[in-house]
Amino acid sequence: MKFLLTAINAKYIHSNPGVYSLKMFAESKGAAQAVQGDQNPWEDGLPCVPLGAEKQEEHGPYAGVTEKTARESHSMQVEIAEYTINNQMELILEDIYRRKPDMVGISCYIWNIAYALDLVRDIHKVLPDTDIWLGGPEVSYDAPQLLVREPEVFGVMKGEGEEMFAALLECYRTLGCTVRSLGWNEQKNVAAESVADSGRLPELQDRPETARVSEISGNARVSAFWHCMSQVAGLTYHGADGIICDQPIRPVMDMSRIPFLYPSLKGFENRIVYYESSRGCPFSCSYCLSSIDKSVRFRDLKLVLPELDFFLEKRVPQVKFVDRTFNAKKSHAMAIWKHILEHDNGVTNFHFEITADLLDEEELELISRMRPGLIQLEIGVQSTNTETIRAIRRKMDLKRLRYVVERINAGKNVHQHLDLIAGLPFEDYESFGRSFNEVYSMEPEQFQLGFLKVLKGSYMHDMVEEYGLKYRGKAPYEVLSTKWLPYSDVLRLKGVEDMVEVYYNSRQFLRTLKLFEQEFESAFAMYEYMAQYYDEQHLTGLNHSRLARYEIFHDLIGQKVEPEQMGAFEDALMCDLYFRENAKSRPSFALPQAPYKEELRRMVPELRTLGIQVHAEVLRSGEVLLFDYREKDRLNHNAKLTVLGRIEA
Repeated sequence: MKFLLTAINAKYIHSNPGVYSLKMFAESKGAAQAVQGDQNPWEDGLPCVPLGAEKQEEHGPYAGVTEKTARESHSMQVEIAEYTINNQMELILEDIYRRKPDMVGISCYIWNIAYALDLVRDIHKVLPDTDIWLGGPEVSYDAPQLLVREPEVFGVMKGEGEEMFAALLECYRTLGCTVRSLGWNEQKNVAAESVADSGRLPELQDRPETARVSEISGNARVSAFWHCMSQVAGLTYHGADGIICDQPIRPVMDMSRIPFLYPSLKGFENRIVYYESSRGCPFSCSYCLSSIDKSVRFRDLKLVLPELDFFLEKRVPQVKFVDRTFNAKKSHAMAIWKHILEHDNGVTNFHFEITADLLDEEELELISRMRPGLIQLEIGVQSTNTETIRAIRRKMDLKRLRYVVERINAGKNVHQHLDLIAGLPFEDYESFGRSFNEVYSMEPEQFQLGFLKVLKGSYMHDMVEEYGLKYRGKAPYEVLSTKWLPYSDVLRLKGVEDMVEVYYNSRQFLRTLKLFEQEFESAFAMYEYMAQYYDEQHLTGLNHSRLARYEIFHDLIGQKVEPEQMGAFEDALMCDLYFRENAKSRPSFALPQAPYKEELRRMVPELRTLGIQVHAEVLRSGEVLLFDYREKDRLNHNAKLTVLGRIEA
């Protein structure tokens, strides 16, 4: 039998570690057989479960299973298929149909749930005998209701999936076919009488692997299946009698029992590699599903460090840790940071989501010694309004956070990504503006303005009425208004978000932004002005070229400042333009360079021979700049800038 695990990612460069974890764990436990061409858990020199891989499980459905018995399992195969929400659904449907799976499992998140459910309905039409399962955070908190709304879905896997999925495969191995293929009425009748008489099935777990299906036939096999299903915590499914069975969430597992997901990197070329060294979160932020799982546990460092060595040896461009709070345990974080510093290959970048105010001087000193670009840090600030911070049940020392961010910035070696969330309780438009200015002044490399997502299962979802929260009825359930923030203000903040993304986060206008900010009482006011200009000129929502963005910025600045100031802004724009690349096209406001051609060649004799590797520019101020693209900054990728002198412009 074949179980197809399906991931529908937001972008091609993304991958879904969840489906790989399910597959690798099931194969390591003998619940499925690795097929030729798949990643093999025992190849490439990396043991999947070095802590007791040869040790037998003492209890549960995997009793007696070792690496040897896992190799000899032939009755179930698990395949992985990854697509994106940008793929044509017709092509995905065609690919799934050609694979002819007995069971399909789809990983569901807020960004793909609508797409996934549309796909489910079509899969059921073309593969009516295929049992369809869903899993993931988007379906884990209202699973019974989902099965009523979506009868094509046979079941839902809630919460952590590795042990649950392996146990589910055991149930299907017992049955030897899909439930849908039995016909709904037949399964109801047969299973109803068998469940009534069921106790422990006679010696089912103790039979030899080859006899478990072949020696149990007919009604007894179906009976065995339903009994097996009733023992798997975390499943919600259409039961034998037509009633939805909703099992409680499964207890969390020891992370060190999970196999390494990447014994081979085949298929991950030019994609982000995700890695998990801990699960759970010590905090209780009301908007986040991670707050539900208070049990923080860590993968043993005896596993983690050799696995990171594998990425380093393979020179993987980026490894993104999915740990919700990477530095929740200092000793764990320090061991990993020390290891990647000592074994740095000069190429691989590691991304971590941290709580900045937890970092102490020892950690900051270690970070200061890292190569530019070795790590990047994502830091969720969310708000600087103390009443808001209390309401969302978040603990944060803002003064310490600012100190840490500025201390790391001073080293000029770490990319920092700071977040704010609009739509939180007690945060109105003016309060958000203050939060914006405080975080913006910390000068992160990326400044993300997010909008509250009201997620099912979160405490924020329970507080909808009290907070006057109105949000979109479909995923991603983004906030529309609150008691403190009307929809009109949400729209204004959307405009600010667009301007920050285009002009700040692109890192292509930084000199000009610093100069332009001086014309306003705050950075937030500047971005408000820019958003208003875009709206008035009907520029919002259009796909502008890079050069067009410079022209637009020039024009909107011209609407604000005096004509005699424009020369300084035009110089700043030209610096920004050439910092990133030796642009082939020049904006209309650029100072013509032809009159200075001979003078520039005298100042830079190698200008002609170096071609696009360097660019010399005479500014309106008379300053002569040389942009050298052979020596780009390793953190922000800007050219090396040298002031050559001055000539009369």
